[in-house]
Amino acid sequence: MRIPPLVVPEVNEADLHHHNGIIANPNCSTIQMVVALQPILEKFGLKKVIVSTYQAVSGSGAQAVDELYEQTKAIINGDNYEPKILPVKSDKKHYQIAFNAIPQIDKFEDNGYTFEEMKMINETKKIMHLPELKVAATCVRLPVATGHSESLYFEVEKEGVSPEDIKALLKDAPGVVLQDDPENQIYPMPADCVGKNDVFVGRIRRDLDEEAGFHMWVVSDNLLKGAAWNSVQIAESLIKIGLVK
Repeated sequence: MRIPPLVVPEVNEADLHHHNGIIANPNCSTIQMVVALQPILEKFGLKKVIVSTYQAVSGSGAQAVDELYEQTKAIINGDNYEPKILPVKSDKKHYQIAFNAIPQIDKFEDNGYTFEEMKMINETKKIMHLPELKVAATCVRLPVATGHSESLYFEVEKEGVSPEDIKALLKDAPGVVLQDDPENQIYPMPADCVGKNDVFVGRIRRDLDEEAGFHMWVVSDNLLKGAAWNSVQIAESLIKIGLVK
């Protein structure tokens, strides 16, 4: 049996033709990243991606959100508390998430990366059909209820690309909202993306040392575009391309 395709409709809708009865929804953090990167790949090419994620606790479920709220109240009130869920409920140790940042999402692999980080690396290559793409990830859990944020560094293949070229491209990209006006402090934030289906991008700038390198900030509601909405889009795509009637 063939491995079911991982599908993000803005990126690899055609892979739905290889469904073999099963279609997989990718990792929430991978989805928003590839939506932002696909237009760049198509026009300028892509050589390398380095991502650091700042992920909301809802990615670990409702109990993790409850733990965030309970710990926050306990710390403010000077009460005792016992972490029981994060970073991984089944792991040996648990740490507070309130007023903290935990550089572990899922369990560690033998290579020093977590399972979440390896998912992002492998899924990105598969969804974008770039098995040779250089990808590295560091995934961090933050005390945010909903909305994943990502700091992206990427290198393009085409010469002479400017930050303005990338902004102009993403301004009209499907599923993407450009929020990039540093002079007026306009940039994506998780508090503003909750309940919205899009992927928000901003802080687009050239790397100071690498001519072909750029930095970008990407934010999205991990429960919508990162999960439910992407599934709805897959269903809509199945109808649109005639696989479901």
